[in-house]
Amino acid sequence: MYIPLALFYVSLAAAPGRTSLPTNEDSIRNTISNIINIAQITLVHIKKLRTKMPVAAQIQVTTPSIEGLTNISRDLGHLDNELQNPFTELLSQIQADVSSLQGRVHSLALTMGCPVQARPKADTSDKLFPDSQLYLTLAKVQRYLDTFLLNKDKLKVC
Repeated sequence: MYIPLALFYVSLAAAPGRTSLPTNEDSIRNTISNIINIAQITLVHIKKLRTKMPVAAQIQVTTPSIEGLTNISRDLGHLDNELQNPFTELLSQIQADVSSLQGRVHSLALTMGCPVQARPKADTSDKLFPDSQLYLTLAKVQRYLDTFLLNKDKLKVC
């Protein structure tokens, strides 16, 4: 008789203060935090890869403006497609990171009721200068993620 009563008392005393399921707001906040972490980790992967690559001239690229979840999802889809090019197979970890990031942004956009477009189709054109393509793609991803992290507040708007 005492053992079940003691177990019941321990379970009540050890119960967490919050026993409800996370709210939609909590879920959105956690997803945004995960997205920011993936972007930061991807930049670390890019910097690590750049230390292993031969030194190339600084490539200047422009990136689209970051306006909200709909555009971020589309832009990450385009970068993911570009990273899947056979000439950029050296970037497989970065491609996996960007693909994961795009999927989470897309999911967040759906959760928040934002209009989302179908995933962009991959461009299958051949590149005549694969080394140049590698550096250009890497520079695009790095520049976009740097800009993205500076505008992370845009993850809260469609």
